[in-house]
Order: sequence, then C-alpha cells, then structure tokens
Amino acid sequence: MARLARLVALVLVVVTATLAAQEPFMWRGWGRRVPPRFPTAESFDGKFNFCRLMFTSRWREPSGSGWNTDYPGADLNFPIRLGELSKVQISRQPSGDANHLVVRPTDPFLFQCPFLLASDIGTAHFEPEEGLALRTYFQKGGFLWVDDFWGHRAWDVWVDQISRILPPSEYPIEDVPMTHPLWRTLFEVKELPQIPAISHWRRSGGETSERGAETAVPHIRAIHDRHGRIMVLMTHDTDISDSWEREGEEPEFFYQFSPNGYALAINAVIYAMTH
Repeated sequence: MARLARLVALVLVVVTATLAAQEPFMWRGWGRRVPPRFPTAESFDGKFNFCRLMFTSRWREPSGSGWNTDYPGADLNFPIRLGELSKVQISRQPSGDANHLVVRPTDPFLFQCPFLLASDIGTAHFEPEEGLALRTYFQKGGFLWVDDFWGHRAWDVWVDQISRILPPSEYPIEDVPMTHPLWRTLFEVKELPQIPAISHWRRSGGETSERGAETAVPHIRAIHDRHGRIMVLMTHDTDISDSWEREGEEPEFFYQFSPNGYALAINAVIYAMTH
C-alpha cells in the first residue's frame, strides 16, 4: 500500500506539473467577481459535480471574500485533477471545463450534491430555515468540507453556527486521528499541510501561518453521524483549496503545496462518495 501511494503521489506531481505548465484549465481572474453557476435539472448527469455552498457573511476576513473565496478557480481545477488522478468520472460543461455548481442551503438541488465545499466559513451566518435544510442534508448522507478560515474568532463563529445545526451534545466536534481512513483512502497523507493564500506566501517570503503564532498549527476536525461517518470535515488555519486554485501561477508554490493539497482533497472526495 505504501509503495502504491508513493507511486500515485509521483504521478500526481508529474501530471499536474505538466498540465500546470500548459495551463489548460488555469483560472487567472483572481480578484474578479464571477456570477455563481446555480444548478438546473440538466446540471446532473450521474457524474461528479463539484458543489460549493453559498452563505451570507457577517463580515469580511483578511484575504477572504465570503462564500466565493477561491471561486471559481478551485472549482474548475480540482475536478479536472480528480478525474485525471482517480477513476472518478467528472461532469463537464460543453466547453470541457468542470461542471461546477453553487448551491444555497435551501436549494432543493443541494440533495443532488453528496460532496459540498465551503470556504471562509468563519464569516458565515445561517438563518433557521437554512440550518434546518443543512441538518436534513447531513442526515440524508451529505458531506460538507469547510476550509480556509483562520484564527480564534473565525473558529468560534463557525462553532456557534454549526452547533445550532448539529448540537454538540449529539454531534461533538472531534479531531481526526491519523488512524482514520481519510488519510489513506487513495493517497497516503502523513500530516495536515498548512497551505497559505499565495498572496500571503509571496508577501511574507514563504511563511505558511497567516496570523503568526495564533495560527501556527493547522487542525483537522470532524463531526460524525451515529454510525461514525464524517458529515462535516473542518480544516482550520490552512487553505487547502488555494493549492488547487493557484496551481499554475508559480512553480515553487505548486511543488510545495499542490501535491499534498490535491492528495488530501481526493481522499476526502472518495471517502465522502463511498461512506
């Protein structure tokens, strides 16, 4: 298994580096606002759709922009790499780009998305009807990954919001141990990588913690259902999705962060789709 994981990791580096150099799917519109791609009945063809959760933000965090943080670059790049590096068949637009989607908590199409990502979740506020819809989504087998939120305040806001949806007395937040299958579903991942926004990485000369000592150690935590399945995965004090969004912009950033960022994410998707 370890030998296979090393081989697959090597393929990840070689294939992604080659494609990053060609930049066939690279999104270069960072800083521009792109309208969300809301789903329709025709959006779902039985293949994998990358779905992003839209939510209302209470405020703006440094380097964040609410629900559309890392959008749409991460949403375009990640499914393509998932299709290249696994046997998952991805849904595509007529242009060949990934058929990525944005869903609101109360959108009925939410239940067509077994995998859901939310960035900058430390700014989120959910109305009661949105929380009820998300709770139903989790109970029906849905999987939400929240990523790219930094510091104590963002964590406390998120815990307050998710606790209204999944009460901690029934659904406690727990660290994900290294014995969990998430670490080796396809790739062998030995630790949670701390990945900064590329803008911070450039500005700081290569620092990975965006808030100094406060965010020096990244954390990966989860909320499980009563059968032990992860319903909510939380990567805090790290920006995994920036390793997808910015993969083709700078070779050093790519080699340092993208292989591990993709490896963990592909593991998460396959785990979510098989549990």
